[in-house]
Amino acid sequence: MNSQPAADTSALSLEIRGVSKSFGRFPALKGVSLQARDKEFLALLGPSGSGKTTLLRVLAGLEQPDAGEVSFGGGDFLALPVRKRRVGMVFQHYALFRHMTVAQNIAFGLTVRPRRERPGRAETAERVRDLLSLVQLEGLDKRYPAQLSGGQRQRVALARALAIEPRMLLLDEPFGALDAQVRRELRRWLRELHERTGVTTVFVTHDQEEALDLADRVAILKDGELVQLGTPDEVYEDPATPFVYDFLGAACRLPGRVDGGRLLVADWETRAPKGAVEGAVEVFFRPDEVAFAPADGAGLAAEVRAVAQRGPDVRIACAVEGRVFELEAHGPTMPTGVAPGLTVRVRPMRPRVYRAG
Repeated sequence: MNSQPAADTSALSLEIRGVSKSFGRFPALKGVSLQARDKEFLALLGPSGSGKTTLLRVLAGLEQPDAGEVSFGGGDFLALPVRKRRVGMVFQHYALFRHMTVAQNIAFGLTVRPRRERPGRAETAERVRDLLSLVQLEGLDKRYPAQLSGGQRQRVALARALAIEPRMLLLDEPFGALDAQVRRELRRWLRELHERTGVTTVFVTHDQEEALDLADRVAILKDGELVQLGTPDEVYEDPATPFVYDFLGAACRLPGRVDGGRLLVADWETRAPKGAVEGAVEVFFRPDEVAFAPADGAGLAAEVRAVAQRGPDVRIACAVEGRVFELEAHGPTMPTGVAPGLTVRVRPMRPRVYRAG
């Protein structure tokens, strides 16, 4: 994992130290340690089986870790009963009560409190009205979940989680059941909502674009371990491992070698990136970060297999060293000499190098 600058401990809200959790012989979490600052929006990103949802369930009190510590606001979070953690939880499939109206769903967390902690009816009604306004659902208080769109149901679920005035908001793939357009709209809205409420938020997703768009920082997990933690720019521009590079976007990969500060890939030689290790390496580059040149130019020799133009963008299937890559060029004109059956040169603009093996 990349070394991170020391966190300002006075501003830390959540500290997870060495948390491990196994289910039978399967280790879901392996000594995960990370921090979230006060009012931060932290994304837990990783493929299925990476441990991100298990970690979220530990924070929610739905799972007890086998080892490790969790503190929140300076106190032992794991020692608190679930009810006293004041955690708002939002699931992928809304989990709304079908027989309750929107207003009743939002108020649920308040109405089930012990009598001495329960707000009065007038206070509860006012809280519901405020939350309906916050999530932009005014006038829908008497509707039932079946009368709402998927995006509206998820807004109700968020309002219900916020009704208890949580100290921490946990979101488990909250947009996973929605179509792409609605997801994009709710992403922008959720970020604005976070700015207004200022609640420390932990967001689980396997969607790279979602995490990079929404989060202040992203924690990338793989096989129960934390691989990298950083801002969206840090993890995308400086991926700690080949896994991170490959996971965060389309990637092209070729074997190469670094010798005396020079990078050799197939028949192309160029200056090695700063800090590149000597010896056998794996070379990564993004398919939209390439330059095309005629066959007598600089770059990797590539046979053009197919070309598809859509507006100003061109997708070019090229075979390099027997591997076919779907490369991209941006118009308004087709790169010179690019046509099916021709040989061109492809030059990666920002190659990334990792030690082979």
